Amino acid sequence: MKFWFVYIFVFLSAGGHIQAQDDFVLNANHSRKIPFKLINNVIVLPVEVNGVALSFLLDTGVSKPIVFNILNLEDSLQVKKSEKILLRGLGEGDHVEALRSRGNVFKIGEVFNINQELFIVHNQILNFEPRLGVPIHGIIGYDVFRDFVVQINYGKKYIRFYKPESFEPKPCNRCAELDLEFYRNKPYLRGEVAIGSQKIPVKLLIDTGGSDALWLFEDDSLGLVPDQPYFKDFLGHGLSGSVYGKRSKIAAFTLGEFTFHHANVSFPEASSISYVREHKTRNGSVAGHILKRFNLYVDYPRKRLYLKKNRYYNEPFRYNRSGIELEKNGFMLIVGEQGGKTGEGLALKPAFMVVELRENSPAQQAGVKIGDVVLSVNDKASSEFTLQEITHKFYGDNGKKMRLVLDRDGQIIKMAFRLKSFFKE
Repeated sequence: MKFWFVYIFVFLSAGGHIQAQDDFVLNANHSRKIPFKLINNVIVLPVEVNGVALSFLLDTGVSKPIVFNILNLEDSLQVKKSEKILLRGLGEGDHVEALRSRGNVFKIGEVFNINQELFIVHNQILNFEPRLGVPIHGIIGYDVFRDFVVQINYGKKYIRFYKPESFEPKPCNRCAELDLEFYRNKPYLRGEVAIGSQKIPVKLLIDTGGSDALWLFEDDSLGLVPDQPYFKDFLGHGLSGSVYGKRSKIAAFTLGEFTFHHANVSFPEASSISYVREHKTRNGSVAGHILKRFNLYVDYPRKRLYLKKNRYYNEPFRYNRSGIELEKNGFMLIVGEQGGKTGEGLALKPAFMVVELRENSPAQQAGVKIGDVVLSVNDKASSEFTLQEITHKFYGDNGKKMRLVLDRDGQIIKMAFRLKSFFKE
């Protein structure tokens, strides 16, 4: 089982009139399977834009495709730049400048659109590669969901598109069928949270682009406040800057026939979510750490969502017990490391740097500092891990000893601490 730490939420607004676009087209009744990568609970999908193979996040929380991190690809993409616009999203920063481009060719497996509108952002705040460990060039959502039934098989990591008229859900005793509601092209569902002795109905955005479990917007009048211990933490990057808030647990979260006990929850700071709170009846989001526990059929045309348990369903809800957040930051030159022995040859390997450090966490108390580069974890060179594999170790059992070797401005430092759960688990 794996647990992740990157939280990505992007919401789009643009001033002025947006013209209707041509639809995505599927010539057959349904598409073949399109494999994806599941990284930090988010879906990384292959998408061709104007004939160039790119990697996109599949995000139900975004209306129009956003393209970024294309500095070396822009000439190949041959996008038609038109007018400048401003985008707004989560975070406390200002609007982000973007370019609107029309007439682009998008292809996802056998689904394609020859007249797709997109937005190009050059601001490096949308470079997710350091936190995910793989190149990400864009985000796509509503436009590929609106005309199809989209099967998302988290268990086997593929999606498939169906024409609505040819889709008929199969009978299933262990499945749930839920109603979808829409606001500004974003899907919402109804659930229930148990906080203390209260059972509170909630309306939540379905956010496949977020890797947390639940976000709840604090509201004293509804009882949506932490009733268990919490710690303040970095929650993720939004389009308009970083998002911080409180991490805690709730007694239970119920979605249709399914109930998750002692689930993770985050309460983002009000200043970071002022834009999204304009939808007055929204109470938060349900994201990848819960969604991935199901295989889904997402039916926008009929406003339905079908859920079936998969192999992730019973994963426990844990937090990072070290307090360290890493990102890929450049490369290290490795001299002849083969199985821990010195050999011949040189190799460039990713360098993993500490970029966030939770206050009073085991790592901070041991002396770890932001900017430290991790050279080894429990006597194994960091060059032998992916970013996700190292992060997974920080979600280990309560009391597990962690031994790190760090590079701090050229000085080699050894650290040791034990993972500690903030909650009774």
